[in-house]
Amino acid sequence: MAMKRPVPECIDDYIANFPPDVQAVLEQVRATIRAAAPQAEEAIKYCLPTFVLHGNLVHFGAFQNHLGFYATPSGNEKFRRELAKYDGAKGSVQFPWDEPIPYDLIAKIVRFRVKENTARATKTMKKTAKAAKATKKSVKKKAATKRRG
Repeated sequence: MAMKRPVPECIDDYIANFPPDVQAVLEQVRATIRAAAPQAEEAIKYCLPTFVLHGNLVHFGAFQNHLGFYATPSGNEKFRRELAKYDGAKGSVQFPWDEPIPYDLIAKIVRFRVKENTARATKTMKKTAKAAKATKKSVKKKAATKRRG
C-alpha cells in the first residue's frame, strides 16, 4: 500500500517529503526545467510539481519505481523515438530510478513545450485583438448611425 503524503503547497514542500537521494534527482529535474524555461512559473497541480507558461508546461513527480514526467501528448509524440525505451502513456513517461535520468531529453522536451505554448498563446492573443478591433469598429458604426438617425 502506498504511503499517503501531505498535499504540498509548493515544489520545495513536495521535494522535502522524499529521501535525500530522490530529493537530489527532483532538484536536478527542477533545475533542468528552469534552465529550459526560465520564464515559467512554479506551481503544484494534481499534487505534482508543475511549470506553467501560457498554461501547464510540464509536471513531474517521484514514485516508488520511477520518476514520472508529464509533457502532454504533443510533447511525448514529438519525442516518441527518444522515449520509446521508457514505459508511459499518451502524455506521460516513466524514467526508472535504476537507470540514468535523461536530463538532456527533459530539457529538449521542455523547450519544445515552451515553443508550443507560446505559439498557441500568441495565436489566441491575435484572435482576441482582432475580435476586439471588430467590436470597437461595430460600436463606432452603431454610434454614427444613431447620431444620423
